[in-house]
Amino acid sequence: MTQAEKLTWSTAQNDDKMAFRLIGELSRDTLLPLWQQRFAVLSDKQIARQNVIFDLSTITRMDSAGFALLCDLIYQVRRVQEPDKTLTIEHAPSQLLTLAELFDLDQWLSGFLQTH
Repeated sequence: MTQAEKLTWSTAQNDDKMAFRLIGELSRDTLLPLWQQRFAVLSDKQIARQNVIFDLSTITRMDSAGFALLCDLIYQVRRVQEPDKTLTIEHAPSQLLTLAELFDLDQWLSGFLQTH
């Protein structure tokens, strides 16, 4: 069994946009730090007035626990955002789409996926 790749994240704010970039493996072996800090990260009063982007371009692996955490993050952001603000997932990995389908959340998630 190989050791899980560390999960890190960064945020960037620009005008009315806030981007969260998740880097590494989003799995049960790596998600504890993000899970513990999710309310601190998302409690910023500014988030209510921001369009939020989750950039998943550098996610190397996602399991069902990581999927559950991402769904919770989406829920928490949408709960506090003003109605005219958006949440977008960019560069969704195939594992995310597969897990969404498996848990019958693919239609819900499709509303957040960036389309080109």
